[in-house]
Amino acid sequence: MSKAGGAPLGRPRGFDADEAVERAMAVFWEHGYDGVSLTDLTRAMGITKTSMYAAFGNKEALFRKTLERYAEGPGSYTTRAAHEATAREVAAAYLNGSVQTSTQPDRPAGCLAVQGFVAAGHLGDNACEALTGWREGNRAHLRDRFRRAMDEGDLPADADPDALAGYLMTLANGIAVQAAAGATRDELQDVADTALRNWPSA
Repeated sequence: MSKAGGAPLGRPRGFDADEAVERAMAVFWEHGYDGVSLTDLTRAMGITKTSMYAAFGNKEALFRKTLERYAEGPGSYTTRAAHEATAREVAAAYLNGSVQTSTQPDRPAGCLAVQGFVAAGHLGDNACEALTGWREGNRAHLRDRFRRAMDEGDLPADADPDALAGYLMTLANGIAVQAAAGATRDELQDVADTALRNWPSA
C-alpha cells in the first residue's frame, strides 16, 4: 500500500526527491516537454523509471511538479516585482527579472513555462491547467498591482491595467524566446530598457 505521492509505506525512497525535481526541471527547461524522454529524465534524476513512477507519477505529472518548483524559484520574479513602490518600478523589476532568469549562466536559457506552452498541444489536461494557472496568476498579480497604482494616482486615469499586464508578459515571453535562441543578457536588457521608455506616467 502506498501513501499519497510517495514511496510504499515502510520502504525508504532511497533518493532526494527535491534534488530529483530540481534536475528534472533543468532538463525540461533546456529541451522542452516534447524534447525529453523518460530515459532522459530518469538518467538526469539518477533514479529508475520504477522509482520515478512511484514518486511522481507519469511524465506529465513530473512536468507539473517541476513547473511548481520553477514558479516558486526562478520564475518568482513576478511576485517580487509586485512589491515595488511604483508601477514603473514594478514593470522594470518584472522585465529585469525576465532577462536575468532567461540568461543565468548556470541555468538553461529561456523560460521553462514558455517551453511548456510551445508543447501545450501535447500535454494532458493537468499540465495544461498548471501552465494556464501560472500564466493567469502572473497576469493577475500585475493587473491588480496596476489597478492599485491607478487608485494611488501613479498611473494615468485612462490606463488599462490588464493591457499593461499583458504587454509586459508578451515582452517577457519574447525575451525568453530570444534568450533560448542565443541572445545575450546585454541585448535583452536593451530591449527591456527600450520598452520602459514608453511606460505611461501620471
